[in-house]
Amino acid sequence: MIIEGKFTLKAPIQKLWDMLLEPETLGSCMPGAQKVEKIDENTYEAVIKQKVGPIKVTLKFRNVLTKVEPPNHLELEGEGQDITKLGHFKQKTVVDLKETETGEVELSYKADVNIVGKLAMFGDRVMKSKAKDVEKEFTSNLKEKLKSIS
Repeated sequence: MIIEGKFTLKAPIQKLWDMLLEPETLGSCMPGAQKVEKIDENTYEAVIKQKVGPIKVTLKFRNVLTKVEPPNHLELEGEGQDITKLGHFKQKTVVDLKETETGEVELSYKADVNIVGKLAMFGDRVMKSKAKDVEKEFTSNLKEKLKSIS
């Protein structure tokens, strides 16, 4: 399943880049995040609770930055599972930041996610809808965080 999107934020590109790599930022902006921890320079572990369709899941996963070109491009790969064994997933994500003529930064992302288990029964439509909801809340939280430190 491919999940992709983009949004713009009013912020200096370097500040946004730095914030996106900080566990505290990710943890405070990501809906349902219970833990986001930097294990080493390129590895992050996270635990996130979400409701997908009629079920609640707690996803525990690890992401590894595989390509980093500050402040414009990063690629990461990860995998994890629901702690109650409802499903397992692997993902590869590409994130690009680009300055616009209006002084904003456009953040675009594309994730290729492979889900197996009971979570997979929801299919692309439900999972993509959930991803869009999470993106909207994450973007809103990130904008607020940027305002508070500007």
